[in-house]
Amino acid sequence: MSRVVRHLVFAVGVGAIAVFAPDIRVNAQDAAATKPDPAVVAKGEYLARAGDCIACHTAPEGEVFAGGRAMPTPFGVIYTSNITPDAQYGIGRWTADDFYKTMHQGRFPDGGLLYPAMPFASYTKVSREDSDAIFAYLQTITPVAAKDRPHDLDFPYNNRSLILGWRTLFFTEGDFKPDPAKSEEWNRGAYLVEGLGHCGMCHTPINALGGNSQADAFKGGLIPMQNWYAPSLTSNKEAGLGNWSIEDITDLLKKGVSARGAVYGPMADVVYNSLQYLSDEDTKAMAVYLKSIAQDSPEPPRSRISHAESSLLLSLGKSVYDRQCASCHGANGEGKPPNYPPLAGNQSIQMESAVNAIRMVLNGGYPPGTQGNPMPYGMPPFSVSLSDDEVAAVVSYIRTSWGNQGTPVSAADANGLRSAPLQ
Repeated sequence: MSRVVRHLVFAVGVGAIAVFAPDIRVNAQDAAATKPDPAVVAKGEYLARAGDCIACHTAPEGEVFAGGRAMPTPFGVIYTSNITPDAQYGIGRWTADDFYKTMHQGRFPDGGLLYPAMPFASYTKVSREDSDAIFAYLQTITPVAAKDRPHDLDFPYNNRSLILGWRTLFFTEGDFKPDPAKSEEWNRGAYLVEGLGHCGMCHTPINALGGNSQADAFKGGLIPMQNWYAPSLTSNKEAGLGNWSIEDITDLLKKGVSARGAVYGPMADVVYNSLQYLSDEDTKAMAVYLKSIAQDSPEPPRSRISHAESSLLLSLGKSVYDRQCASCHGANGEGKPPNYPPLAGNQSIQMESAVNAIRMVLNGGYPPGTQGNPMPYGMPPFSVSLSDDEVAAVVSYIRTSWGNQGTPVSAADANGLRSAPLQ
């Protein structure tokens, strides 16, 4: 399952991508507006990449931006919308004002409310100029006459009136406000991370209503329905990048691998569909911003496992590691970066949540194939060859060896993730 599903829970228990229905108010002259400036269209294409629009609005084996992607949520199944310039089923009759209203206010052209699975809570920060450029680009792609499929949401989450309550609690309309005390580069990074990139959709914890608090921005959380953990971007004990070099951060964002580690799961899709296409300047700006928000977290992790059980796991874990892992990751977890990430000192291994580490052992995986890393090295799955006890043991060993400060995990933790979706 791709990055798109992180949008699905950001609704008052609704989690539905907005249906971009055609607006019958718009006349034919608006639809037949003059051909846009090629430079504006090129900019819009770039910005659409930065916003990862293709991930949500393109179904597997489907036409680009024609919607129809089925995505399970805690509240039912939703289907993404057609944003091609088809006059009947897409946004071909929209104006730039209509599109900006959708981005900035979370409203349809007729004033109706979008479900906040469409990340307008982040897109509200996108400038009018950038919104117009994205719209100009979308008007140039091939129209697809594909009707939006109705969502299959459970009651009462299929009631759009609930969105009013969600907006009152969790949505603040407004432009991005540069910090005059920061550099132009830092502000550009903040604009991309907080706005168009909508990184907080994954990396900010959500509550039972599908909302989040600004006070918890970028503090990480489990992505519902995906069973992947989006680590905190503020804590250096998780994905906080305060101790990373700018080069290592930009490599991770643009290539999917760096000397410090590699991306897997939903983040691999983000790099593949979006981040690898950003300019070096924008990638560096994001790195500068991300590095600046990281901070030390003094709270040590606490183990839920007894000392006796932990000792048994670590003993078994070393034997599993020596047999299955050491040939790639080194006897002492030093790895062979960037192809085989180091495990010693690896923050992603030591996070309070061990979900990602367990899933990698069970399912394996590859970093994304990118322009900077076109032939990535992968990790084989061990779900068939290792028992729950062995998976728990080797993950516990990795999380607590070579100076790592993680905590052991149990066989029940491993078993609970065997049936998790692969993406």
